[in-house]
Amino acid sequence: MLNQGTRGGSMRSLSGRSRSAASLAVAAIVALGVAASTVGCGKVGELKAKKAFKEANQAYQQQDYAKAAKLYEDAIEAAPGSQTANESEFFLGNSYDNLYKPSKKGDPQNDALLNKAVEHYQKASEALAQSPDANDKLYGKRALEFLVLCYGPDKLNDPAKAEPVVQKMIQLEPSEPTNYFALAKIYEDAGAYPEAEQTLLKARDVKPSDPAVYMTLAGYYNRQNEFDKTIDALEQRAAKEPNNPEAYFTIATYYWDNAQRNFRLNEAQKKDNVDKGLKAVDRAIELKPDYMEALVYKGLLLRLEANMEKDPKKQQDLIKQAVALHDKAEELRKKKASGVS
Repeated sequence: MLNQGTRGGSMRSLSGRSRSAASLAVAAIVALGVAASTVGCGKVGELKAKKAFKEANQAYQQQDYAKAAKLYEDAIEAAPGSQTANESEFFLGNSYDNLYKPSKKGDPQNDALLNKAVEHYQKASEALAQSPDANDKLYGKRALEFLVLCYGPDKLNDPAKAEPVVQKMIQLEPSEPTNYFALAKIYEDAGAYPEAEQTLLKARDVKPSDPAVYMTLAGYYNRQNEFDKTIDALEQRAAKEPNNPEAYFTIATYYWDNAQRNFRLNEAQKKDNVDKGLKAVDRAIELKPDYMEALVYKGLLLRLEANMEKDPKKQQDLIKQAVALHDKAEELRKKKASGVS
């Protein structure tokens, strides 16, 4: 039998455990209440954010960017960190970007709009660029693209800040050539020509099947007055698209332009340009006999050849061919304008 002292101690112990259990139960109830309240507030906040986002989008579509900006800010404040808020960051940046007026560059209030655009593009890119959601990832990508434009010559004119943004774009999409194009443009605008060329060559390396990389490379070389490299890039493009008449037509236009405008060429070099231009344009017409623009350029190349011809009879024959091509091209133009197939 338990003695009184032991029994009393046990009762006190049980009583203490009961009070402790009761306290824990109350604490648990309170915790659940706080959690429920937090969830409830979170849901309310998200609903407010969605409502503001919807109204903001309506204002945005109506190009009322000032109203849209205020509503996107409301959406972000209502549910910070949510998907709605993160998407709002992108559109908020773009609203400020649209409110900025390049013609008022230097005005403190106007310039502040562009700084706000940069701030929110950065936030959007950080939150969305690596999201598993395809729609969010697209917004994140666009945020980076628009951020680069904000640092462009007609806005903040800060290529040093644009460069790391484009490098980040390349890291996110290493096989996307347009990112390399953007980086090359930054280097070219800054006068860093070797870096610009190397970047474009990387674009070619990551996607050698894309004709756009060769056209972009050709455009760069043409701006640098490197005609041989320009033609080489265009011919590489044509090799990727052997059945595309436009690829050969483009080569012909560059040969005509060089023969026409490059005063450094001697007669033999000019004749070589004309011959190669005619070969390229003939291939374009072979692939597309009703290629109006190609017919025009063949006529122009023949006129250049006629100007260099010493034999009067051959000269007149070349001019007649050029006139006939012009007339055929004009006939095709009229048919196209009238809708006759």
